[in-house]
Parts: sequence; C-alpha cells; structure tokens
Amino acid sequence: MAALQSLLDFALDVTWRAGRITLRYFQTGIAVERKGDNSPVTLADRESEQYLRGAINRYYPDHGIIGEEYGEQASRSEFRWIIDPIDGTKSFVSGVPLYGCLLALVERDHPIVGVAHFPALDETISASVGGGCYWNGRRARVSSVAKLEEATLLASEISRTWENRPEAWRKLNSSTYIQRTWGDAYGYALVATGRAEMMFDPKMQIWDCAPFGVILPEAGGTFTDFKGNATISAGESVATNGALFDPVMALLNDSQA
Repeated sequence: MAALQSLLDFALDVTWRAGRITLRYFQTGIAVERKGDNSPVTLADRESEQYLRGAINRYYPDHGIIGEEYGEQASRSEFRWIIDPIDGTKSFVSGVPLYGCLLALVERDHPIVGVAHFPALDETISASVGGGCYWNGRRARVSSVAKLEEATLLASEISRTWENRPEAWRKLNSSTYIQRTWGDAYGYALVATGRAEMMFDPKMQIWDCAPFGVILPEAGGTFTDFKGNATISAGESVATNGALFDPVMALLNDSQA
C-alpha cells in the first residue's frame, strides 16, 4: 500500500504541474494544428506531455510510457504510464474549462493508479487500487440513484459517435431524466463524484480513459466496455454508478441497430 501511495503522490504532483503548463496557454488564442484524424493539437498538448515524460523517465526509468502525442516508449518492467496531456482539446482551444490532464499507471494492462486533473476548474479526481477515490482531497463516491428515470446521462458526442447504435441512444435518451454532453474526461469525473449516473463513449482511445479504470471502481461505480467487461482497451467505454449497471447493460445490448 505504501508503494502505491508513493506512486499516486508522484502522479498527483506531476499532473498538477502539467496542468499549470496548459493554463499558460488557455484562453490565449493559441495556434491550433490538425492531426491526421482531423483532431486538434496545440503547443500546450506537446509541452504538457513532454514534461510528464521527462518526469517519469527521471523517477521511474524502467517504466514504459504511452502518450497521445509522442507514442509508445518500451517498458523494461511490467509497468506503463499512460498520458493524455490535454483530454478535451476541442474544449481547450474553444476556451471552455472542461478539459483535463490525465495520467494512469497500469500493471500488466490493469490500471492501479489514476489521476484526472482539470486545471481550469481546479478539480482533481484520483485513486489507487484499494485506496479509494478522492476529489480535491476528500473521499468521492458515486451517486445512489437506482432508477433510470432519475438518472443523468452524459456523452461526449452524439450524432457521429452513435451512428452505429441509434436505437441504443434513443432508448437511453428517453429513459433518463437529464441528458447532457458534458463529455470527455469530465463526464467520467462527474460520475465518479456522484454528479451524474452514466457516461458513454462509443469511440475511445486508451489514453482517453486509462485513469477511470481505477477511479470509477474505487468510487463504487463501474467502468467497462459496452458488453460489461472491465477494460480500458476496448475502443469504447461506459461508466455507471453501479446501481444502474445492469439496466444500462440490458438496454445497450438489447438495442443493437
């Protein structure tokens, strides 16, 4: 436990520092480039990831790294750090404060430490296996809502990402009380802290979601693929508050279209 706490303390510190780098560029009209997949990238993304890679290499030189902007660095151990220097770059370049800096440590592909820091909001959600989930230093728990009709449903995007599951989205939308696109990493943070009950991404990269593989379970919720398997590698993800896991899975998998 002591070793995990040390790793979590490191992750909290360096993610906060990476967030400070992004704030230097936030709402400044920073230049935006387009990557091959048409997603945006900025100097803030690159500097944030470079800082995190440097810190990891300095303190944990045997650990591998996977980052959104600079790819994979081979591991000489069973541990890898997964970096998203700015999750929600579209929000970032639009001056919207819902972007996050994400860092996770995985052991044999299982997340054991996760930090999601939202610099412009001054919010941090963190967890380690067996250590609980914390929100700005206080214990975080998912909500106790147990009825879909009382639940808040979140998603990053709707039309494009749900094009292969229109019936699932229609039923989710009509079965829940509130529907919002407070998406990307912040949506998962809202579920982990009891401010929403479910969050969906039909398209997902490992760096977009790695911290939530430990944050959600430690907060009492679930983080799985659309079939209910606990994984960060499926290319899709759904978080729930646990109480709604079974009805959400039933709805998703009875609504193929």
